[in-house]
Amino acid sequence: MRRIFFTLSLFFLFIVSFAQVQTGKASFYADKFDGVTTASGEKYRHNKFTGAHKSLPFGTKVRVTNLANNKSVEVKINDRGPWVEGRIIDLSKAAAEELGFVNLGVADVKIEIIDAGDGKTSDPGRPIDHVMVEEKEFYEFEITRYTPKGYGVQIGTYQELVNLMRLSDNLKNSYKKQVTVQVKVINGVKYYGLILGKFSSRPKAEEFREELRIKFPDAFIVEYNRL
Repeated sequence: MRRIFFTLSLFFLFIVSFAQVQTGKASFYADKFDGVTTASGEKYRHNKFTGAHKSLPFGTKVRVTNLANNKSVEVKINDRGPWVEGRIIDLSKAAAEELGFVNLGVADVKIEIIDAGDGKTSDPGRPIDHVMVEEKEFYEFEITRYTPKGYGVQIGTYQELVNLMRLSDNLKNSYKKQVTVQVKVINGVKYYGLILGKFSSRPKAEEFREELRIKFPDAFIVEYNRL
């Protein structure tokens, strides 16, 4: 496992591509479809996190959020559908269970594209209705690689660089503290630990952690030289 630290301030340009957001109703596959070949050529399995969409390319990963309970799940698009009026996605049973609407049959959801995949598709699909396109976001950061000392308060660990940039910008503006990012490579996968502040003693870090408790209850203190 490799670890790299860098700080974020102004001057590094980072562009976030636009995201598609769609809202509507979700349903899920009946048990009888388990093992049936989907439009992508993959077999449907009720215990996998997959979905059917009318036009998104196969391999696209989307985050589906149940608007009734705010539960979310990430699924891969590997089929076409649903063809029922007003429905925007068919989910595997496992995904529907994760969202908590199996007993209801359908749910009002929000779909967000998180990974466009390779953009390949075996059919032309159909247009998406009522898609909102968010504006591009621009961030400027100066990145300095260094070896930190002392203590900090870790807010969380992230895989998506976009989320890291957004939160880093918000935290820097809100708390006026140095933002440090720990880059960890585990089994070839990068993870980004977001750490706020640089304190000379643990009591000072603990005092700042208490300030963060309401918004970030899972925040914890780290000693940089032990990471």
